[in-house]
Amino acid sequence: MRRSFVAIACAALLSATAFPAAAAGKADPRQTAMDAAVAAGIPGMVAVADDFRGASGVANIERPGKPDASGRWRVASVSKVFVATLVLQLVAEKRVGLDESVQRYLPGLLPYPEPITVRQLLQHTSGLPRDLLPEDSWASGPEIDTERFEHFDSDDEIRLSVTKQLLQFKPGTSWAYSNTGYNVLGLLVEKTTRKPLERVLAERITGPLHLRDTSLPRDFPFLIGAAARGYEQLYDAPRGLTDVTTYNYSRYFGAGGVVSSGKDLNRFFEALLGGRLLPADLLTQMKKTVPAGGALEYGLGLMKLNLKTAGGCAEDHVIWGHGGDLPGYNTLSFHDESGKNISTMATVDLTASPDAALKRQLPMVTEFCAPAVPSAKAAAQAPVPSL
Repeated sequence: MRRSFVAIACAALLSATAFPAAAAGKADPRQTAMDAAVAAGIPGMVAVADDFRGASGVANIERPGKPDASGRWRVASVSKVFVATLVLQLVAEKRVGLDESVQRYLPGLLPYPEPITVRQLLQHTSGLPRDLLPEDSWASGPEIDTERFEHFDSDDEIRLSVTKQLLQFKPGTSWAYSNTGYNVLGLLVEKTTRKPLERVLAERITGPLHLRDTSLPRDFPFLIGAAARGYEQLYDAPRGLTDVTTYNYSRYFGAGGVVSSGKDLNRFFEALLGGRLLPADLLTQMKKTVPAGGALEYGLGLMKLNLKTAGGCAEDHVIWGHGGDLPGYNTLSFHDESGKNISTMATVDLTASPDAALKRQLPMVTEFCAPAVPSAKAAAQAPVPSL
C-alpha cells in the first residue's frame, strides 16, 4: 500500500465541532471524545489510562455489544518500542555496538556498500526503504483482504525490499520512516541471542513485567481475547466494511507484529520511561531525538510530540510514546513526565474518513489537556509514521 494511503496525522487541525463539551460537566471528556469518534464513523474505540478504562461503539458490527476495554488488539508500530528496547538491552550488555555497522552483525543481508549503524536503524536515519514495493505487497484495498495468510520468514521482507530498491538517502543525512529497518533490527536480536524474537521478548520484557496480554504471534492469524474486531472499507460501495481481524502479520515481525492491551502498553511504558528496563545512560540515548516533521521528533524507537506545537494544546506539553497502524487497528500510546499514561485503539485505520481520523486522536490528547481550537488556517503538522 502506498505511503500516502497509510500515513496518519497525530497532531491535526481541531475544528470547533471536533470535541463536543461534556454534558453538564458530568461525562468524562475521554469518553465524550471516543463517542465523537464513533459518531464520525469509527465502529469501536477503547481508551485505557491510570484512572480511566472506557469503550465506545461496538465490538462487532454484526451484533450489539461494546468493545472490551480489557481486551487485546494489534498494536502495529508501537511494536518498534519493544524491539528498540531489546536492542538497547543488548547494547547495555556490550553484545551490540550502537554505532557499529549492522553489516558487521548481519553480513550479506544488505546490498548497499554504505555502512549503516544500529543507531541509524533505531532512529530511522538509515535511508533504508520504507516497505516492500506494491508488487510484493498490497497494491490495492482488495489485496489486503486476499493476502491475509501470506507467510514471511524473518528475512523475507528485508531481502524483497532492499534488493529492489535503492537507499532513500546517504545513511545519517536525513530522516525517513522505515519498517524494513525495524525488521532488520528484529533479525539482529535473533542472530545475537540465537533465539526467536518472540522468545526474547517474553524473557526480557513481557515475563518480567507480567504483561499477560502481550506477545508476538508471527504466523498465528487469530486474535484471542480481542478488544474488538478490526475493519476496513476495502471494496467499493455498495459493499460494506471487511473484517480484517484474522491476519498473518509475519511480514512485519520486527516492525509491527506485537499484540497487546491498553493496560499492558501503559505498564510497559511506565517501566521503560521509569528506568526499569534500561540503564540511565541508554534511556537518555533513547530520548535523544532528531526532527521528523512538524511537531514530531524521533529518538531510538521513541516518538516525542509537543502538543502545543502540534496544535492540540494551548500550553507546551511534551509526550513520549508511539503510534501504530495496521488494517483494522489504529493505536496511540503516549505518556508524559508526570506519569500520565493513555493507550487508545480504534477499529478502522487505513480507510477512516479525515473527520474520523482526526476524532480518534482526541481521547489521547484529552488525557493531557483540554484540546485547543486553533485558527481556521491551522493544518496537520506532525505525521505519525505508520505501517
